[in-house]
Amino acid sequence: MTAAEHLDGEDGENGESAGWRLFRGDGRVRRVALPKPPPWRRFGLDDTEERGAASPDPYRPYLIDQPQIDVVNAALHLRRPLLVTGHPGTGKSSLAYAIAREMDLGKVLRWPVNSRSTLAEALYQYDAVGRLRETSLGHDGATPPPDIGHFVRLGPLGTALLPRDRPRVLLIDELDKGDVDLPNDLLTVFEEGEFEIPELSRLPAGQHRTLVHTAHGAEPHEVVGGFVRCREFPVVVITSNGEREFPPAFLRRCLRLDLPDPDERRLRAIVAAHLGPETVPRVDDLIRTFLARRAPGELATDQLLNAAHLRLGGVDLDAQGLLEAVLHQLGGAV
Repeated sequence: MTAAEHLDGEDGENGESAGWRLFRGDGRVRRVALPKPPPWRRFGLDDTEERGAASPDPYRPYLIDQPQIDVVNAALHLRRPLLVTGHPGTGKSSLAYAIAREMDLGKVLRWPVNSRSTLAEALYQYDAVGRLRETSLGHDGATPPPDIGHFVRLGPLGTALLPRDRPRVLLIDELDKGDVDLPNDLLTVFEEGEFEIPELSRLPAGQHRTLVHTAHGAEPHEVVGGFVRCREFPVVVITSNGEREFPPAFLRRCLRLDLPDPDERRLRAIVAAHLGPETVPRVDDLIRTFLARRAPGELATDQLLNAAHLRLGGVDLDAQGLLEAVLHQLGGAV
């Protein structure tokens, strides 16, 4: 029995096995056991991890050639942001997680950029309304009002700039989706490695040390004088899908890394790394199909992994429209 046939043991109305089909579209209520997800789609905590604990990022096998490795190392030595470009699925975002894991730099701080993103929100947020509400409620003598730092939370960029002996990895994902002025807004922070929180810098001298919240639920951190200054510049990985150009002043402060589309050799290595070397011969035809379709339509490598995972689970990818649904083109109207 294949893994897919084992997904649910209930037979169809005529006695035939329903196979891998968890949903059958007949309106009947069934309680089926879901199979294990692909390795790259597993979420949540392990049984040994406590909720809220700072657990490391899940391991993602990452393959990269020596020329690209050298560019990454140059950025590390120069303490410069790494601007990573390439087609979807070439591993731009995953590079940040690979660096963090291999160098033991903790969890990646991720800032997903969209058209409404601003530098201010990436640095910190101040809950003025919450502080006003707490002040207006009043407190008895035994319960002092919360400190102003209780209402300040650093964003991913602000957290990355906290003074530490070892840097954090900051992923600025899809910067080209942001406002046209956002790259220029980052220049001062990249050059000086610091920023000011005016709500804290205006406090009296006796209150110049304040604990503030940090991104992703990490431990609070002390801010002195309202300024956050890094000791080690963070490892900044900026991804772009090439939807628009960046200003020269911004590009001058970055090292550029263009990740090429993986060839047949690299695709086989990726499948082996994620699903095991023994699986490669079983999906050889899928790799050839992927390569044949990629040129006109631009497919992402994770689409190949999706197809391989289904094939290895016993799913018939030749069924009506199924292969087309998995290896669909990324360009054009939907």
